[in-house]
Amino acid sequence: MKFFRIRYKRGKRRGVTVIEAENRVEALQKFADLAMGIVISIQEIKEPLSFKLKKLVQKYNNPIRNRSVNLERYIALLEQLAVMLDAGLPLNFALQEVSKSEKDPMLRAIFQQIHEDIDSGKGLYESAKRFEKQLGTLSLSLFRLGEETGALAEEVGHLAKILQEILDNRRKFKKATRYPIFIVVAMMIAFVVVIVMVVPQFEAYFKESNAPLPAPTKFLLWLEHALVEYGVYILFGAVGVSMALGYFYMKNEKVRLVLDRVLLKIFIIGKATFYAMISRFVYIFRVLNDAGVPLIDAIYIALEVVDNRYLRQKIHSIPAAIEEGRSLHQGFEETKLFENMVLEMIRSGELGGGLSRMLAKINKLYKDRFDYIVDNIAVLLEPILIAAIAGFILVLALGIFLPMWNLTEIG
Repeated sequence: MKFFRIRYKRGKRRGVTVIEAENRVEALQKFADLAMGIVISIQEIKEPLSFKLKKLVQKYNNPIRNRSVNLERYIALLEQLAVMLDAGLPLNFALQEVSKSEKDPMLRAIFQQIHEDIDSGKGLYESAKRFEKQLGTLSLSLFRLGEETGALAEEVGHLAKILQEILDNRRKFKKATRYPIFIVVAMMIAFVVVIVMVVPQFEAYFKESNAPLPAPTKFLLWLEHALVEYGVYILFGAVGVSMALGYFYMKNEKVRLVLDRVLLKIFIIGKATFYAMISRFVYIFRVLNDAGVPLIDAIYIALEVVDNRYLRQKIHSIPAAIEEGRSLHQGFEETKLFENMVLEMIRSGELGGGLSRMLAKINKLYKDRFDYIVDNIAVLLEPILIAAIAGFILVLALGIFLPMWNLTEIG
């Protein structure tokens, strides 16, 4: 859009106004509609500061943000909507009721606008399409599927069930990692406190002795000096690097691809991420395939819930292989992500007509593996935590007591 400054005359009074329009003709037409007076001159200008401030205020006051909706609240809304539709209530009435009772401002605003669009004659998919960023591609796909098949209540229910499984996995993983993260943070704080507050007490004593210091002691003194002199810079540097990585992870696809690949190589975390993503992908693929969605479309839709970009890139070879005329199990094989047992199950299901049953078993296989890691994550991490604590105590003990023993021997 362009901006035009229009000088006008109304009787003996002169005035100036700014009109936002595509071109001069449209600007003059808008001015004429306002009936403010006679145009004296019109000039194209840059966007005025007042317009910029107005847009910022509108953006700030707009409850619809450029992010995903609250998943827990969205699931509750979908379940309520599915129940109302299954009871035979009209879609516009159901949308009006769920938006009216919704407490989340963003969800309420989105579904109020969808309800207004439905009242004006649009379909649910067409209305929700402009909220793809907030609701997700999966939501739009199931809305469209429900409208095309006439089973909207069933597909909304499917969507709520899928999103609930995703939410449960996230909660389970966060709950399982809470204790190990707490232990690691506590160890780091204790280590810094000991280095900064305890080691300096021995430093003067070591210097007075003029005895040669062993390597562990030199390391502790160097570490103490680095933390005292440069600790603030190290902290700000770590925060800066984290923020930079976070920014480039969100904005740069290549950086995200590399970091997501590194994530899959991290001990325990990588396996848990892999099993969660694959289980989610297979589950949604099976649900969509059972609902009658074409094979390639079902895979592309299921891909949208795979957050890890590296895994998504690898799985993308499945629909590509099918489009080139190869079979489904060949597409799975080309990803190099699945073991032979899984590939044989897909091949058997594809050839024997029991693909849905095999996909359900594969989904259970990966879900059980994910659950095992999450349920035993503290046990799996325990040897690493014990080794870290032992290493910390060993370095501290050697750094402090070795010089004392040497002085005792000399004395």
